[in-house]
Amino acid sequence: MAILRIFKHGESVLKKVSRPVDCGAIRGELPKLLKDMWATMESVRGVGLAAPQVGINLRLSVVDVRPEGKSKRLVLINPEILSREGSVFEEEGCLSVPGLYAKIQRFARVRLRALDEHGEPYEMDGEGLLARAFQHEVDHLDGRLFIDHLAFAERLKLMPLLKDLRRTWQ
Repeated sequence: MAILRIFKHGESVLKKVSRPVDCGAIRGELPKLLKDMWATMESVRGVGLAAPQVGINLRLSVVDVRPEGKSKRLVLINPEILSREGSVFEEEGCLSVPGLYAKIQRFARVRLRALDEHGEPYEMDGEGLLARAFQHEVDHLDGRLFIDHLAFAERLKLMPLLKDLRRTWQ
């Protein structure tokens, strides 16, 4: 397994809508890709990582929010959010925008449909951090970063900080 480069804010792959995964077409490559994504995410202590963040334009993410301190790895292939409820306003960060955290509004509960690592469909309810992770990862697959949820004035305030951070990423 390899630790992959995490693409940062400003790189074009992060702004593209990801292509759906054809599980049959990538069946042979998928196990290695998932191992590399898990290793990459764990190496930076993340709770989720989307394929675009490692330069791959596919609707694929991995999530492990460690409920009750125990690992519970979830593979999200072609995920879609089926329902949304409630509202929370909490701080969020992103591996593609390291060092930056901002409070954004998300749904408190979501229901997600996806395929697992074997191409089998499943549905799952998420609440709290899991709901936030589902929304965050689906955003990545739709070419959005968490900072895109900020009001225009808030994004303007962050521009100098983003420019400073960008210098450290290069």
